[in-house]
Amino acid sequence: MDLLRSLPIGLYLEKPVSWLHGIDPRVKFAWLMAFLLTPIAASPAWRLSLVGWMLVLMLSTRLPLRVWWKQMGLVTGFSILLFGITLFAPDGVNVQHRPRLPANEWSLIQPEGGASNASLPAAEPQNLPQPTAYRYVLLDRPPFRITRRSLDLAIRVSTLAFTLLASTNLYLLTTAPEEITASLERLLKPLGRWGVPVAEIVLTLTLALRFIPLVLEEIQNLVRSVRTRAIRWKKLGFRGSAQVCLMVAERLVDNLLTRAEQTAIAMQVRGFSNPREHLMQWHQLRLHPIDWLVLGLLGLFVVSRTLWGGTY
Repeated sequence: MDLLRSLPIGLYLEKPVSWLHGIDPRVKFAWLMAFLLTPIAASPAWRLSLVGWMLVLMLSTRLPLRVWWKQMGLVTGFSILLFGITLFAPDGVNVQHRPRLPANEWSLIQPEGGASNASLPAAEPQNLPQPTAYRYVLLDRPPFRITRRSLDLAIRVSTLAFTLLASTNLYLLTTAPEEITASLERLLKPLGRWGVPVAEIVLTLTLALRFIPLVLEEIQNLVRSVRTRAIRWKKLGFRGSAQVCLMVAERLVDNLLTRAEQTAIAMQVRGFSNPREHLMQWHQLRLHPIDWLVLGLLGLFVVSRTLWGGTY
């Protein structure tokens, strides 16, 4: 069991290098925000088109199939499962239909000569042809019932979940942590005029991104240590198994705190006191012609959302 290879979700892939690796991280961040914000109040057709564009973008990178199978397989399965559950679930609108006119409107009219209403024949309901082909209930075969509201809600939920997870995963997969923090520092730099600690925020984000592989490594070591001891969980019972899990969790927290303390000591030994005084630029951010081309495509993308995206 190798968590660093079997669960590489959100980790940077150094090789093979795709064309998306060479794009400026600020441009990729702008596209990420576009994929996350344009589905808001958009039509189902636009949401489905986003899923298609996301698949085309992932295939254009020509990354190995094993990477997509491990990372996007669960995301796709989760989105399909979410679509099916929402599609066949009740739409939540329990409206009791009440006709505007009574079923037997002749009963409200008193006949001449004071005759009782009971002597009038009951009016039979008539199935009149509908002026349009609109139907609220699309499928009604018990136990399955699909309405327009459930279909619309299923498309919204499943496409939003897929776009959110796939776009962020692709961004983290093709962008190094140092590039992410450098781009965020450049984008948030104007906020420093209002007293926002941009340098501290960027440093915290850098350490957090660097700490993720350490967490996976500690979990992997603890799982291996438990498996090598060949613990018989059935004989331990629920109480014994819970105690072992608590001990493992305590050891995991202790190891992570030790790693964090070692990182802090290493920074202090190297004389690191303030992120503003010790600026370390790992990447020189410069916009190349291909970056300007991608920004132009982003502008067309936003314009198309405004014109043809539609609103609810």
